[in-house]
Amino acid sequence: MRQQEKQNLWLLFISFLKIGPMTFGGGYAVLAVMEREVSERRKWLQASEAADVFSIAGSVPGAVAINSAMLIGYRVAGLFGAIAALAGILLPTFAIIIALSAVYLIFRDQPKVEAAFLSIRATVVALVVYAAYRIGRTAAVDFPAILIIILTVGLLYLGRGVIHPALLIAGGVAAGIWIVRIRKRSGKEIPPKKEEPVYDYMI
Repeated sequence: MRQQEKQNLWLLFISFLKIGPMTFGGGYAVLAVMEREVSERRKWLQASEAADVFSIAGSVPGAVAINSAMLIGYRVAGLFGAIAALAGILLPTFAIIIALSAVYLIFRDQPKVEAAFLSIRATVVALVVYAAYRIGRTAAVDFPAILIIILTVGLLYLGRGVIHPALLIAGGVAAGIWIVRIRKRSGKEIPPKKEEPVYDYMI
């Protein structure tokens, strides 16, 4: 293995090792941090590519943060990159959850502990909203995309407990295919693109 490849694997491991402890509240809460690390700081992916990765990671079984880490790692350095990213994001989370479990069992009835977890839940809501905003900037590229977002959110809210998310994803796929066909007939660009800087992926 070349020195450059080893360096990429080490950078992947370290990057996701730092991201791992921020996964309070589930993977969606950490997507904004992950997008900033891989797109703005490391420049492994463009913002639109990161949004595509998150979309794929959220539409398949498994935790979205772990799926995203593996996809990004594979994109940067192949199979070993996926393993390095997976190890990085899992190691701190595993250690923290073991420590928190022990502390929670001892102090779970303390009012201060209950207040702390209440504050954590409120913070997680803010992180999820911010992640939705960051990803939404690259997903809402035109009116049909914005309409799909609004309809999906509405169906999730009105049909909670009734409409399975997999059905909404399948509906999004069908809508995308239908929109592409219409664009082809009208001679429009598929998909509409935003100007983005070109990054050097291998650092």
